Amino acid sequence: MPRLDFQLDRSHIELNQLLKLAGVCDSGGAGKALVAAGKVRVDGAVERRKTCKIRADQVVVAGDAEIHVQAEDSP
Repeated sequence: MPRLDFQLDRSHIELNQLLKLAGVCDSGGAGKALVAAGKVRVDGAVERRKTCKIRADQVVVAGDAEIHVQAEDSP
């Protein structure tokens, strides 16, 4: 499973936007569809809220991608 490190430049990002900006989906709408289908996990639990707030230190798994969200100043 490929690991993607996403640098968060604000306090949070909506889940569907994270999927788009990390390159997992082509659009926010595609990200919403993926979440609605129950194919996205946040910190190990299935997440069905399309605009769930994702913060630094959370891990999102969608398909074969594992996105590690980091604060912008993290190494």
